[in-house]
Amino acid sequence: MGDIRRRGVVVAGATALVAPLVIGLGAAPAQAASCTTQAGPHQKQVEKFLGRPVDGKQSTADCKAIQAFQNKHGIKPNIGYAGPVTWGAMDLMNKQKAVGNKPNKDGKCPVNKGRIACVNLTLQISWIQDGSRLVYGPVPVRTGRDGYETRTGLKKIYWRNIDHVSSIYDVPMPYAQFFDGGQAFHSVGVSMWNPPGSHGCVNMTKTAAQKYWSLLKNGDDVYVYGRKPGT
Repeated sequence: MGDIRRRGVVVAGATALVAPLVIGLGAAPAQAASCTTQAGPHQKQVEKFLGRPVDGKQSTADCKAIQAFQNKHGIKPNIGYAGPVTWGAMDLMNKQKAVGNKPNKDGKCPVNKGRIACVNLTLQISWIQDGSRLVYGPVPVRTGRDGYETRTGLKKIYWRNIDHVSSIYDVPMPYAQFFDGGQAFHSVGVSMWNPPGSHGCVNMTKTAAQKYWSLLKNGDDVYVYGRKPGT
C-alpha cells in the first residue's frame, strides 16, 4: 500500500506484496525444506504439468520438481506436496497460456474507448488495446488478495510516478500508474503467481510495467472485471 503526495494532498493507496504472456518468472528460491513422501490430491495433474511420469505416486524426483516450482513462486509450505494451492497456480498458468493473442475474445473489455488497459481478474492477465486492436500483452498480473480486492469497473489513470515508494509499507512501487483510490499498476520483484496476492494494486513484472509506462498516459482508461480466484 502506498500514498500519493501531490499538492499537499495525501491519498491512501495500495501496493503489492510481492511483452507476451511468459510463464516462469519467479522470486528467488526459498531456503531448502524437507521433502514429503506423501502424494497430494492433485498428484497426477501436477505431474503432467511438470512433465513427470503420470502415475499418481510421489517419488523423490516428483517431490523435488514440485518443491522447485513452489520455491520459484513463493508457495508455502514448500515441501513438494501436490496440494490445491500448487495446482491452483499451475491451472491458472494453463488457462493464461490458452488465451493466446485474443485476451478480449469474450468482448468484456470496452472497444469503444480508444486506448485502454484491461485487467481480467479471473484469469489474472492484463493487456492494452486500442479499439479492437491488441497493442500489448496479455501479460500475467498479481491483483488484490481476499479482503484487499482490486476494485472492478471503468477507471482512468490519474497520476504516475516512476519512482514511487509506499509511505505505509516503505516498499518501492516502480512505474506506478494510479487509477483508483491509490490502486495502481506497478512492478514487483516476486512471481506473478505468488499467493495470496497484493493489497489491491495490479502487480506486474518489470518488463511489463515498463511497457505500460511507455504506452499509457494520464487520462487513459482502465477497465477491471472478473473475480480473482480465492476472493
